[in-house]
Amino acid sequence: MPVDTRTMHAAMLAIVAQIPHGQVLSYGEVARLAGFPRHARMVGRVLAQTNLDVPWHRVVNSKGQISRRGLDGGDDLQRVLLEAEGVTFSGERIVDRRHPDKTRSSLD
Repeated sequence: MPVDTRTMHAAMLAIVAQIPHGQVLSYGEVARLAGFPRHARMVGRVLAQTNLDVPWHRVVNSKGQISRRGLDGGDDLQRVLLEAEGVTFSGERIVDRRHPDKTRSSLD
C-alpha cells in the first residue's frame, strides 16, 4: 500500500525536529528513523521545501560532511550554525559524529 507523501514528510520532519543540539544525523539515518529507509534523497527535498522551523542544519551526508548546495551560501551557513553548537570539523568532515543508534535512543 503506498504511503501518503504528507505522512512521509511529516515523519521525516519530526525526526529532524528531535535531533539534539550539537549532534547530527545523515539524510539516510533520518529516513531510516522515520520509517522510510532508502529515501535519503527525499529527506533533502523535504528540508529544502519546508517552511517549518526545524534544525535542518543538523542533517549531513553519509560521509559526515555538509552537502554542497550551489552558490546560495547555505552550506557555509550550515557550518557556522553547527560550529556555534559545538560541532567540530577536520577539514570538511565532522570530527565527532554520534552513532545513529545512540541518537535514536534519545529520539525515542
